[in-house]
Amino acid sequence: MQEKIIKLFLRAAISLGFISAVADRLGYWPKDASTWYSWDVFLEYTALINPIVPESLISTLGTIATVLEVVFACCLIIGYKTELFAKLSGFLLLSFALTMTFSTGIKGVFDYSVLAASASAFALSIIKDKYFELDALLKKNN
Repeated sequence: MQEKIIKLFLRAAISLGFISAVADRLGYWPKDASTWYSWDVFLEYTALINPIVPESLISTLGTIATVLEVVFACCLIIGYKTELFAKLSGFLLLSFALTMTFSTGIKGVFDYSVLAASASAFALSIIKDKYFELDALLKKNN
């Protein structure tokens, strides 16, 4: 039972982290509690941590990252292909950590716990026990 609760906690924590970051860049969090507080500021940060990406592609890159975060969060919350989306989340977060490290240094990676989030996603991807997951419900009904 303990493993099931831990898996549920990891799913929620990773998903809510993604959703909070997306809400921040879309301006849903108050400005004084935000990192980006707007899409434009988020894109400026995206350009900062991706200096080799042409300016013309920054909006596309920011949009792709945002869509992936929303899709991964939704899939993890409902428990759809949890192991796959947890692994993809781990790689996405690791890519954030690497781009942050090589562009602005390691401090931001530590301050925002990006490596811890990435490691948590990878840990979630190896927990096979199903608990409150769409996959298990669908399999049970077939």
